Amino acid sequence: MYVPKFNEEKDVSILHSLVRSKPLGAWATIADGEIVINHIPFILHESRGDLGTLVGHVARSNTIFNDFSTEVNSVVVFQGDQAYITPSWYPSKHKHGMAVPTWNYVVVHAHGIPRKIEDPEWLLQHLNELTDTHEKEQKLPWKVSDAPDDFIEKLIGAIVGIEIPISKLTGKWKLGQNRPDPDKIGTIAGLVSSDSPESHGLAKLLNQHLLASKKS
Repeated sequence: MYVPKFNEEKDVSILHSLVRSKPLGAWATIADGEIVINHIPFILHESRGDLGTLVGHVARSNTIFNDFSTEVNSVVVFQGDQAYITPSWYPSKHKHGMAVPTWNYVVVHAHGIPRKIEDPEWLLQHLNELTDTHEKEQKLPWKVSDAPDDFIEKLIGAIVGIEIPISKLTGKWKLGQNRPDPDKIGTIAGLVSSDSPESHGLAKLLNQHLLASKKS
């Protein structure tokens, strides 16, 4: 991924935070001579390894668990907030016209060699962790134990676990950091005026960057 220095985010805690908040990763690997992408909700084990370990599963009918490359790193893409940016929000555009549209976004790429796991006890623990993580905000949280034992046993037999120890973690926070401050302020105002929660999220991030730059 191309990352200009002013768009680079190196703080591992910030990168981990995005992975936790946007856990549906696009897992890309080489299989049978082509790039194959699967979309998987991952759990991040932050303390396992220097950069953490991603844990997920795929259907046993999905042959990627046998086909993924063990020689070339996989990449898992976690997409954060994103929005179209119109130059009409830039005061500089109204002065000299030298501005064009762009797209702002935040994204994390996690690299690593996967391994498959077929142990039933591991898979049950994984399903419990995955379920508890995403059910905790529900009024009546569902638990794996709510389902019949034989049903869960069949479910476990139909999936294969995937672990990816992270060897490289790259973050790109494309927020228009290279624009002059008035354009940043105009962008924040434009994003806030949108009905999109993602636009509001970008506005918050850009505002944080703007405040931090004034303190430094």
